[in-house]
Amino acid sequence: MRLRPDQLAGHLRKNLAPLYLVFGEEPLQAMEAADAIRGVARKQGFDERECLTVEAGFDWSLLRRLAASRSLFANQRLLELRMGNVKPGEHGAQALSEYAARPPEDTVLLITAGKLDWTIQKSRWFTAVDGAGIVVAALPVELRQLPGWIERRLRERGLNPATEAVALLVERVEGNLLAAAQEIEKLLLLTDSRELSAEAVLAAVGDSSRYSIYDWVDAALLGQPERVARILRGLRETGVEPLLANWALHQEIRRLAALAFARSQSQSLEAALAEQKVWEKRKPMLRQALQRLSLADCQRLLRACAQTDRMIKGVDTGSPWDSLLANGLRLAGLELLPDKV
Repeated sequence: MRLRPDQLAGHLRKNLAPLYLVFGEEPLQAMEAADAIRGVARKQGFDERECLTVEAGFDWSLLRRLAASRSLFANQRLLELRMGNVKPGEHGAQALSEYAARPPEDTVLLITAGKLDWTIQKSRWFTAVDGAGIVVAALPVELRQLPGWIERRLRERGLNPATEAVALLVERVEGNLLAAAQEIEKLLLLTDSRELSAEAVLAAVGDSSRYSIYDWVDAALLGQPERVARILRGLRETGVEPLLANWALHQEIRRLAALAFARSQSQSLEAALAEQKVWEKRKPMLRQALQRLSLADCQRLLRACAQTDRMIKGVDTGSPWDSLLANGLRLAGLELLPDKV
């Protein structure tokens, strides 16, 4: 049976299935779904836990042997099969189908996997798992669904958000649920009232400006190179992932590029800002940035963000943090990118 991530908690309150498959490319939802299953399993006495990681050349007979053996240290056990982005192949498909046909009574199997396309979802092993247990697809939340997702999460944590507060969070975390979750947890710590206004969101972010990727981007938009360097140093010292900082910078430059393109097509900037759904209080800093940046400058900065992403992933050599600093300073107007970038 297939469930959405938001339906899983209701299912787990009623019963625990013998078999779960959590798959998809949305890391936060996949992580939280797997954690929820683990938590309920522990509460129900599945104290022993064994993990198998599927890699190239994985011996699928391990799964068969574990299914046939009894738990050594507890009456019940949780078995995890971490497939990642590795396809099971013929031997894996056979092993998974056999397991789904006769799941052990003392074991809950949790399979986690990355993106599985429609051809895999029609395969024999996937159909067998779907029929024997619960399948949870952690799919990306579309932009039109993001306000509802953010509002539900805020309310689940006891906050009553104004529409403008939700809209501001959507603008700042578009496309990244992990960033959204982090911002919401920060709001819980920094706001005294349960009523959440847009002003409260801005104030909470401002209170921790040394550690905010959004304040770093805003400083660049406002042409404040010294503050750009200071905030980025704070981000690095507090363990912020460079991937998140680069994502936030790329999002803003992509918006600037769209505005610059609209302006190059003789569209009014006000109309372009409305089309991009820019929040009213952010319009002045975007206008200020566009006074320094042409469409070509924005396109160079986008290519520079792509190069930083390759550094973070180890594809290109170089320091991601040095690259982030250079890109932030260039957005702030300290230096324009050379044409070769």
